[in-house]
Amino acid sequence: MAFGGIYGHEKPISILRGAMEKGRTAHAYLFYGMEGVGKRTAAAAFARALNCLDPSPPCDACLSCRKALHHHHPDIVTIAGEGQFIKIGAVKELQEQMKFSPREGIRRVFILPEADRMNAAAANALLKTLEEPVAGNLLILTTSRPHALPMTILSRCQHLRFAPLPQEEVARFLRDREDFDAEAAEVVAASAGGSIGKALEMNREDFLAMRKGILEYLSSVDPANPIQRLSLAGRLGAEREEILENLRILRTCYRDALVMRETGEPQRLIFRDQTVLVQALADRLPGRSILDNLAIVEAAMSAIDQNANKTLTLETMAIKLL
Repeated sequence: MAFGGIYGHEKPISILRGAMEKGRTAHAYLFYGMEGVGKRTAAAAFARALNCLDPSPPCDACLSCRKALHHHHPDIVTIAGEGQFIKIGAVKELQEQMKFSPREGIRRVFILPEADRMNAAAANALLKTLEEPVAGNLLILTTSRPHALPMTILSRCQHLRFAPLPQEEVARFLRDREDFDAEAAEVVAASAGGSIGKALEMNREDFLAMRKGILEYLSSVDPANPIQRLSLAGRLGAEREEILENLRILRTCYRDALVMRETGEPQRLIFRDQTVLVQALADRLPGRSILDNLAIVEAAMSAIDQNANKTLTLETMAIKLL
């Protein structure tokens, strides 16, 4: 497997390899793309490659690579957030480390996962680092929401897009790394929308149970019964991340219903293994109503993401859904 076990993403990996071979790596990169597509894996592989002792990096066998793989390399640093945010303290610590030469490696690499979680103070502090890069240091920001980062930061990074993976690449990962049989790998990969992370998530028992429960509810709910409609809010969890995950399931249910209604082709569904329930939902609602429901769910996701009152947001959404 090329470049540290990465599946797919030949174009961005080729750009990174070319920059290394020419000795023209940027001081800051932005790896962006959908959740679970492999951005962080690529960032870690690039960090190993920059410090690898082998002529064909990353070899994943030399002392430097082994330390990195076990998260013990002193010059490969992942910046962790505090709760929902990456705060200014984490950025200031990064800036302090940048004042010194790498301890062991060729380059010190800082990886900032979910960089859009930086609060305003942290983003402003990071901007100074991007404006005045320190030799011997390289910064990699990853995000699934580049639009949430300040333009001043976006303009000072080299952008690499990590596109959704082909279905066959996701299936190959599931066979190779997760010991799926060929049929199960194909079904899950077809439903994962090009995301290995989503494929792994979809194989969890609680995810599968929630997905089926939501689809059964949507395909049979009585729009005239407000109590029944409000019960949906109680199904979606109490914590922010749990709610967002379940709202993504809800959004995909409506997306699949719209696809089924407009095309009648089950092979185009994300939840392809639940075609019967998706068809029941598509039969219950006209296309316009499904589109309206998608907008309502998106609005609720945005509100929850911005720390709105969770109970009120979910109950309002449930009442509005058709």
